[in-house]
Amino acid sequence: MELKLILTVLLVVSSTVTSDDYVRPQPRKTLHLPWDSKLYSYPQQVHVSLAGEKHMRVTWINDDKSAPSVVEYGKLSGKYDAIAEGETTSYSYLLYSSGKIHHAVIGPLEDNSVYFYRCGGQGPELQLKTPPAQFPISFAVAGDLGQTGWTKSTLDHIKQCKYDVHLLPGDLSYADYLQNRWDTFGRLVQPLASARPWMVTQGNHEVERIPLLKDGFVSYNSRWKMPFEESGSSSNLYYSFEVAGVHIIMLGSYADYDVYSDQYKWLKEDLSKVDRKKTPWLLALFHVPWYNSNKAHQGEGGDMMEAMEPLLYDARVDLVLAGHVHAYERSKRVYNGRLDPCGAVHITIGDGGNREGLAAQYIDPQPKWSEFREASFGHGELKIVNSSHAFWSWHRNDDDEPVKSDDIWINSLVNSGCVDQKRN
Repeated sequence: MELKLILTVLLVVSSTVTSDDYVRPQPRKTLHLPWDSKLYSYPQQVHVSLAGEKHMRVTWINDDKSAPSVVEYGKLSGKYDAIAEGETTSYSYLLYSSGKIHHAVIGPLEDNSVYFYRCGGQGPELQLKTPPAQFPISFAVAGDLGQTGWTKSTLDHIKQCKYDVHLLPGDLSYADYLQNRWDTFGRLVQPLASARPWMVTQGNHEVERIPLLKDGFVSYNSRWKMPFEESGSSSNLYYSFEVAGVHIIMLGSYADYDVYSDQYKWLKEDLSKVDRKKTPWLLALFHVPWYNSNKAHQGEGGDMMEAMEPLLYDARVDLVLAGHVHAYERSKRVYNGRLDPCGAVHITIGDGGNREGLAAQYIDPQPKWSEFREASFGHGELKIVNSSHAFWSWHRNDDDEPVKSDDIWINSLVNSGCVDQKRN
């Protein structure tokens, strides 16, 4: 046990040491969730995600190895007229063994509808709402969540807003090798993640690789299965999905991305299939920002940007969302470091509530492409009203009040004529 503790401490220390020259303000304390004996056999850590047209994936964990991997569901409380059988997995990590992890795809489901469901034939009834089939549609956005007092504040504010899908550009639990922290994170977010689809991509805190002992992303891939197969990807670290009139690409900052990589080839193929008449809005999410005027993590996204930004520009991606930097920043439309009316708006929103604190030091003077920046915890809301207009707002959590600190109307590139001017 002592050897495990020493090894874990060394791994955590080595994973968090950086060359950054800024000092973060003190964060709020890590939450400690009380243990409920019922959780031993009841389904826990329930979350849902989109899994192809009119389908959703329900994921849960329990410690009862005999529990069936089934989801009963229907549109009336307590009356389930459909059942879906899922698949199970589990994993071991040093001396930790996970519970039984279930993934079951339910559907076809009606759009913009409430469904009641129960996992594994026991436990409490839950309910979820499916997204609409057409505009308007609303997204909640928060990256680098963790499980601190600030996380709870962010989740409480997100709960107050009317959204259809949660987008999370990496760094979920901040478990950092301590696998029981994945379990506490799953329980913390269940009230929201079991009611609306959570679409996530990986960050550096999901890697958890131990050279010669453990491959990377074992915990993340086992617990948070996304629709990569449905989108033709060979990896859970990058995928795409469509909802209402939006095509969303989730990329992997920690998967190979050079021009010879599988991710690059998949991205190029995925973009070639986008129909802007069907999905006039095109979004991309990944963890490490390409446009960042904060002193934290300067230049870390440069190689990925060099490889992939031309693809996103040629496809006329409207909006790029990233995390990693523990602050908020919104750019003007930009490409290749210069203002460009056909470039994407880049938003860094790695301020969900992590235990490491805020990144409060910015580079001066402020670059021409940078429109708004502030080091505060918070979340974003994106309401796509129609094929031409979307409203973005960022809400800081200071003093536990969801103050709207930044907002802007965004005109789609389809509406601006840029899509018709794409380079050949």
